[in-house]
Amino acid sequence: MVELTVDRIAYDTHHQRAIILLKHADTERYLPIVVGALEAGAIALAVEGVEAPRPQTHDLIKQILDRLEVTVNEVLIDDVRDETFFAQISLMSGGKVVEIDSRPSDAIALALRAKAPIRTLERVLDLAGVTAEHGQVH
Repeated sequence: MVELTVDRIAYDTHHQRAIILLKHADTERYLPIVVGALEAGAIALAVEGVEAPRPQTHDLIKQILDRLEVTVNEVLIDDVRDETFFAQISLMSGGKVVEIDSRPSDAIALALRAKAPIRTLERVLDLAGVTAEHGQVH
């Protein structure tokens, strides 16, 4: 498995979408994931450490998990098919690991709030990853 961090968010206002650029922790490899503008906003709030005046959806989910004493172990982006990414949220509840299917955007937004690692499989990075040369992502 490969650990990733949110490197940046690029917005495409014409198509009302964004690209979350996840960076490999040890190399100049990136995993670009296209998400909706609202989902990107939720991720941006967490990256910037901004607290909304009222809880947003992912804040609410995190609060519920905290109250139930459930922890987010990690997020795993585990597949890509037809340009669609798939993710699993790994939770620890009562000493048991529970895996929840999720859209990557929701999984990333929750992982950032829970300070949980975001990972992918080497195979996914090989299929959909891009590299950077001279500061430019290709």
